[in-house]
Amino acid sequence: MLEIRNLVKRFGPFTAVDDVSFKVGKGEVLGFLGPNGAGKSTTMKMIAGFIAPTSGSVQVLGDDVAEAPLKTKAAIGYLPEGAPTYPDMTPLSFLNFVADARGLSGAERKRGIDAVVEHVNIGHVLNQSIDTLSKGYKRRVGLAQAILHDPPVLILDEPTDGLDPNQKHEVRELIRRMAAGKAIVISTHILEEVEAICTRAIIIAQGKILAEGQPADGGWRIGDHFAEPGRLDAVFRTITGGPAKEAA
Repeated sequence: MLEIRNLVKRFGPFTAVDDVSFKVGKGEVLGFLGPNGAGKSTTMKMIAGFIAPTSGSVQVLGDDVAEAPLKTKAAIGYLPEGAPTYPDMTPLSFLNFVADARGLSGAERKRGIDAVVEHVNIGHVLNQSIDTLSKGYKRRVGLAQAILHDPPVLILDEPTDGLDPNQKHEVRELIRRMAAGKAIVISTHILEEVEAICTRAIIIAQGKILAEGQPADGGWRIGDHFAEPGRLDAVFRTITGGPAKEAA
């Protein structure tokens, strides 16, 4: 459903993403891991068509994002880093605005909005200014807009950022329920989230993919490393080089 081929993004002399390739099929939840500045968000922006790659390609359901931008973007739900919204709108007016942009109308619009309001549990703040909401509720509104049109491909950049433990659990359960019929990519710094909901994981640092893995024997095998349950953090530090490489 999603195929990334030799993706490169340069900003002047700086290479943010360096020859990244991977595929995500229906039913897969890919955890996209890496230290700050690794290239995760830049990769996700290119997948979503938000920025153009320097080279390489992104295919969504067999169509190239650069060649068929409207068709591919219609198939993608994208939650950007920070979940930007319009602070003077209410969640309800914002979702109606997104529905307009997505071409949803009539009964289809009502079903979509009613469903996401229930899924992310924002019914009691629907008519409150987004500017007055907590970070966690703003994040929920951002997630609601990403899934409003029930897209087959979801790109979620830090979907549980700012949520309390109960809210994180709710969002993880929602992702599990949606996973069977979608291809989902999740960027996260929360390694327990990968263990909880991902079917596969990629570790990226300095713009390059360093290792890939999946659950095995009750834990995770990433590249040549095996992590016992609850110990994925140690493997992550080993692969990325720990604090010294993160600070570079």
